Amino acid sequence: MGLTKYIKTAFRNRWNLLFFLGGTGFALISGHADVFLPLVLAAETAFLGFLGTHPKFQKSVDAQEAKASRQDGSAAATATARRILKELPKALVQRFEAVRSRCAELRQLARQMRDPEHLDDGSPGDGQPLEDLQLTSLDRMLWMYLRLLFTQYSLSQFLKKTSADEIESDIREFEDRLKAFSQAANDPRQQRLRKVVEDNLVTSHARLANYKKAEENCELMGLEIERLENTIHSLSELAVNRQEPEFISGQIDQVASSMVQTEKTMSDLQFVTGLKSVDDEVPQILRGQTAVVKE
Repeated sequence: MGLTKYIKTAFRNRWNLLFFLGGTGFALISGHADVFLPLVLAAETAFLGFLGTHPKFQKSVDAQEAKASRQDGSAAATATARRILKELPKALVQRFEAVRSRCAELRQLARQMRDPEHLDDGSPGDGQPLEDLQLTSLDRMLWMYLRLLFTQYSLSQFLKKTSADEIESDIREFEDRLKAFSQAANDPRQQRLRKVVEDNLVTSHARLANYKKAEENCELMGLEIERLENTIHSLSELAVNRQEPEFISGQIDQVASSMVQTEKTMSDLQFVTGLKSVDDEVPQILRGQTAVVKE
């Protein structure tokens, strides 16, 4: 299957198709198809065999597939960001936009800190590659921040629809009903009833544990949100005094790396948020500012 992929790609190359179709057409109208057509087929087979097995061509095909996959992943992440911003209340959208604006300011500060004499000289570490690194880092942070907002909001909605007091009341009621059953009762009907009450009690305890866990996670999301906001403000202030864009990007990456456990927690909360597990792809929030604006 792997080799077939490269051969198919080589065959679909526009220059190869022009040669193959042109050669085949010439052979058919030449009046000597029995001579020229086998030559065309032989040349095509040799070309496909050579190009399809060439390491550089295979690397190029793999790179194009990886690029297409990244674009698909980014498009899916952008669609998710749009959905999140549609579902978030206006106050939280404004909170996100305020942080996004702060990141845009941070990006501008980092660009201004570069030495103007080396902005376009192509020297290593200057120009577009560094800009891409900064944008990717900031987008990762904003994407994390937006998902934190949505996760906390989803948890708060879940907690509003559930009452710990009601669950605890149900537990006490089921415990009281269990006491009314005789442990030695041999009546099959009584045994079935007792089993139903026991199952309800187990379910109620599970609901209570789930509720308390949701409360803890909601608090955790709130703390992580505040942490990211403070980090972004700190980096903005740091950018004014420290003439090292690479240092700022490194700090952003450290923050993102330190939140691996938070990422896992958000993945575990899919049943509340509906968000799928997140890969490395993120929406281009700063490069395409309109891509995630609430419609």
